[in-house]
Amino acid sequence: MLDLSTDKSIYVQIAEIIENDILLGNLKEEEQAPSTNQFAKIYQINPATAGKGLNILVEEGILYKKRGIGMFVAEGARKKIIKKRQSSFFKEILPEIMIEANRLEITTEEIIKFVEEFRGGE
Repeated sequence: MLDLSTDKSIYVQIAEIIENDILLGNLKEEEQAPSTNQFAKIYQINPATAGKGLNILVEEGILYKKRGIGMFVAEGARKKIIKKRQSSFFKEILPEIMIEANRLEITTEEIIKFVEEFRGGE
């Protein structure tokens, strides 16, 4: 779902919607992705904006174009998304969490305990 209250561009959100569908298994390799016109109709946005989001994924090798037919999920797309998001998690998200944990005087042991409980003791 698009969040118009965020600073994140709509086309970036469109790309993330497709990525999430791939990660959740709603879109599988070699399946056709929604078209720019479908996104435009569903979210009441300009088709060019939707197209920009789809083109980001084409550039990343997550989607590919079949001329005259549409966009399709590339082979290995799920693995590429996971790798990209893991990198973002470790470079951007986790450092912010650790900075806040330090401000709040949360120990590494407390964080580990929480993570283990959250994940069911894996």
